[in-house]
Amino acid sequence: MTFQINAVTVYGKHPGQVRTVPFHTGALNIVTGDSRRGKSALLTIIDYCLASSDYPVKAGKVRTYVSTYAITLSAPGRQLFVARQAPAAKKNVSTVLCLLPQAPGSPAPPIEELAFSTPLEAAKDILSDFCGIDRTVQVPAVARAQTIAPSIRHALYFCVQAQNEIANPDLLFHSQGEEWRPNIIRGVVPYFLGAVDPEQAALRHRLQLLRRELSELEAKLTVSRALSPAAGQALALLAEAAEANLLVRGDGEPSFEDALHLLASVLSGELSAEPPSERDDDPLAQAMARRSELRRAHGATRMRIADLKRALEENSDFAGQAGEQRSRLASLGLLRVNRQAAQVAQCPVCESPVTSATATMAAITRDLEQLSGDLQVISSDTPALQSQLARHEEHLQALRSALARNQDEINEISAGLRALQQEPDQAQRAAHVRGRISLYLDTVAQQPRTERVEDNRDQLRQQIAGLEAQLSDDTQDDRLTSYLSLISQRIRDKAQSLALDHSKSPIRLDVNKLTIIADTPDEGPIRLPDMGSAENHLGYHIATLLTLHEWFSEHSGPVPRVLMLDQPSQVYFPPDHTGDPTLQGNDLTQLLDVYRVIDDTVRSLDGALQVIVVEHADLADPVFHDHVVDRWRHSNGQALVPEEWITEPDGDS
Repeated sequence: MTFQINAVTVYGKHPGQVRTVPFHTGALNIVTGDSRRGKSALLTIIDYCLASSDYPVKAGKVRTYVSTYAITLSAPGRQLFVARQAPAAKKNVSTVLCLLPQAPGSPAPPIEELAFSTPLEAAKDILSDFCGIDRTVQVPAVARAQTIAPSIRHALYFCVQAQNEIANPDLLFHSQGEEWRPNIIRGVVPYFLGAVDPEQAALRHRLQLLRRELSELEAKLTVSRALSPAAGQALALLAEAAEANLLVRGDGEPSFEDALHLLASVLSGELSAEPPSERDDDPLAQAMARRSELRRAHGATRMRIADLKRALEENSDFAGQAGEQRSRLASLGLLRVNRQAAQVAQCPVCESPVTSATATMAAITRDLEQLSGDLQVISSDTPALQSQLARHEEHLQALRSALARNQDEINEISAGLRALQQEPDQAQRAAHVRGRISLYLDTVAQQPRTERVEDNRDQLRQQIAGLEAQLSDDTQDDRLTSYLSLISQRIRDKAQSLALDHSKSPIRLDVNKLTIIADTPDEGPIRLPDMGSAENHLGYHIATLLTLHEWFSEHSGPVPRVLMLDQPSQVYFPPDHTGDPTLQGNDLTQLLDVYRVIDDTVRSLDGALQVIVVEHADLADPVFHDHVVDRWRHSNGQALVPEEWITEPDGDS
């Protein structure tokens, strides 16, 4: 089990000022009161102490008169006191915390005993461990390049409903409206629901790292080839030297080192060429011929890549359709076969023989076997196609580089030939070429040599293929789909108990769109924002969060066993209402139904869930009244910040 919250404590700015608000674990806790008494600050204080990267406590009396915030967390046989100072002047947030392990039941210590020495990131790790989160697991942040390790901050998406979230049709989870948060929520949902196998998650993380390493290596190799000074100019100078009868050019394309050696030999006079009369080769024609060959190879490679991509696409489409068909056929296997009665099918209810169904079952079985065989062939064929595609794309990149070098060579040869034609005799032409070679070698000597990049792409591809093979049988997506189906059924049950619109239709939690959808027979899918009525928005929020916490409790999800709600009654009257907060008629019935569902869920989990609600309303019905732990009203002088702490008038809270 993870933790619940025993108490929230605030320390004033003067010695001896300590205020503790206790809570009952495994129960519904309601703090009710007037506006500007510090109710909403309770949730922001908890958020702040659980390693928030900002300072969520709003300006007012709490900020003005509180120096340090603290919460007491309890787990079976353990207790952790977490304190965090208010930001110092001109600072946005305090970056160190005090984490103090305590014996269960210990009170908040005096502020003099608190040592604020744990950095924020270290505190977040400790709190994640205390919550039972496996920080070695890496999950993808959907639509982002990197992976993330789930933490206590991610668990809070399912534990808090702020005042502007609890009935918001566009925001189902806490902080969903902030930048990048939706993608992160989508990424961590499978882990907290228990659909992620830690070993498979580690393999997925390793696979992503290898793919990134391969991509970076290919980019480095491309840059290395592109920056090579022998790309075109050195080859062109060799052609000019051969044209000027300074050397005999051999077959094939020399390497960079060989080209430099040949050019240096021309300057030193170590090489001699055959007389011009014996040479009949045209370097420009040879370069143009090589270009034609390269262009043909380039076109053929592009066609081959297109064919491979088309084949992969067809494989993917077929696998999707075949998998769907196999699922439909498998769902029809309701009849059982009696092995002792000549393969006669039995009714799944009364087990009486159904002779007419035997042929149908045999046909379904044959179709399933055929589809399974086809899917197995596809799964074994796809990695080979992907490997071929990678090799051809690499070859295409090499051809592009060769074409670029060839174009440079053609340009240099053309420029050199034009210059040579202006020289009056062979000697001057040779001297002109030697000068160009000398200038080139001096330039190359001054250029920084690029670091040699080791080409281990084949090794990386083998490791990637091996991991892909290991992950081919991973059923995470299937598990997640199954879990969401079961969770959606429970959400519908709670929605029906709240008499919400569309609750008679199938209800589903869509983790891609992060919303609730009702699949109606007449209007089709209806998303939560389109359902209308704030009562529906509030009801589906409550039904979803309670159902998720039921699932976390039953499946040991590493999420704090606490759900914090800020003013559910705001749907029925304004949150800044200053009169006697009473409700009448249907509004009262609807609000009491909400609290009844909360109380029933808490009781059914037998201590495994704690709900903390801050409210403006104060209802006489036992389902509300019996769970009130504090009343902060102007009439009784009670508030989060005691009146004796306030040294000057301050109208905000």
